[in-house]
Amino acid sequence: MTHKNLLESLGWQRKGTRKSLEEVHKSIPIPKNMGFFRKMLAFSGPGYLVAVGYMDPGNWATDLAGGSRFGYTLLFVILLSNLFAMLLQHLSAKLGIVSGRDLAQACRDTFPKWANYILWIMAEVMITACDLAEVIGSAIALNLLFHIPLAMGVIITAADVLILLMLQQKGFRYLEALVITLVLTIVVCFGLEIIFAKPELFPLLAGFIPNPEIITNPEMLYIAVGILGATVMPHNLYLHSAVVQTRDYEETVAGKREAVKFSTIDSTFALFIAFFVNAAILIVAAAVFSTRGYGEVAEIEEAYKLLTPLLGVGAASFLFALALLASGQNSTITGTLAGQIIMEGFLNLRIRPWLRRIITRLVAIVPAIIVVILYGGTGLGRLLILSQVVLSMQLSFAVFPLVMFTSDKKKMGPFVNPPYIKYSAYTVAIIIALLNIWLIVNTFFS
Repeated sequence: MTHKNLLESLGWQRKGTRKSLEEVHKSIPIPKNMGFFRKMLAFSGPGYLVAVGYMDPGNWATDLAGGSRFGYTLLFVILLSNLFAMLLQHLSAKLGIVSGRDLAQACRDTFPKWANYILWIMAEVMITACDLAEVIGSAIALNLLFHIPLAMGVIITAADVLILLMLQQKGFRYLEALVITLVLTIVVCFGLEIIFAKPELFPLLAGFIPNPEIITNPEMLYIAVGILGATVMPHNLYLHSAVVQTRDYEETVAGKREAVKFSTIDSTFALFIAFFVNAAILIVAAAVFSTRGYGEVAEIEEAYKLLTPLLGVGAASFLFALALLASGQNSTITGTLAGQIIMEGFLNLRIRPWLRRIITRLVAIVPAIIVVILYGGTGLGRLLILSQVVLSMQLSFAVFPLVMFTSDKKKMGPFVNPPYIKYSAYTVAIIIALLNIWLIVNTFFS
């Protein structure tokens, strides 16, 4: 079946939809007659842009709190969260490849205008909250590493706008290369931290086994839900469905099936790396803080100050802050890109990328600077937690449409979710919704 016949057979209604990320759409060739590993390399990249959202500064506070207070027990929650993420990102990539639409465009195509405006506004709030967490994380890292005042650090994070523009002009592969380099920096830093911390192997492995106390202990459940809410990021579902379309795969059923396969391998491997980073943060917190009686370490600055004296390794705090800076800058790049996708997709509106990115960054920078001036670093910590609650509130409004679209045979044709994927995805969506409702109620009313 040809691309034209395939699209005509699918239930997408609106015509004249712009290409997602038009300036880099289909810009990376996929040569024919390549071996498996060379073809996998050609498709590799989008998964790493997605993975950085799963190890952003918003995750750090929940992972630190979980490890310092409850040891290795919540490693199972990190594992479960990443399995959820792998499934949802597979669906996101499949939607983008099969339909030629990102998730925002798919919503615009399917829902009435009033619903799309509501979803767009909610998505913009989500991007602002996401951007806020990343700006705060970068500012804290700059303060810890170079003693740059927090307010100045917030302003410096706006430089990612210039980085994005410069790298996209050179080619999308350059942007992916920067992201992968920063991801590897984080991995190396926390790999060394684990070596320094010397965690006990058997208690660590036991942490991956489900423990009933996670449900029965309200404090543990609260942090567990926080880990889930900070791990599965709604903006990644919009982002992934767009960036997979940078590959120039064949527009046939066979070509799209191959693209879905390799894109899934790419994102699954990248998310495994994100799993390692999140687990490493919790493991280090458990091995360094929990075993030494420091059970209330949830602030990033406090962890930074304690690592070197407790481990007796001069580089421990430096590596921790360096990983935080890499995480924050990486996430600001992909978060800003997701903001462009959301605005253009929901509104079918094309504005200059530099203008869109400046708008996104300013919306996050202004409240961060105000909080720094009024409340200092403590206020930033509270703002970071609030941003994660806002993200939790938005998550289901991205997950349910994604599962609905990819489970609709009229829209996906031969690529529709098989029953086991469909029901697994709806189960994940319902679990996420219920847990996030629980988190929001406890945050505001407990």
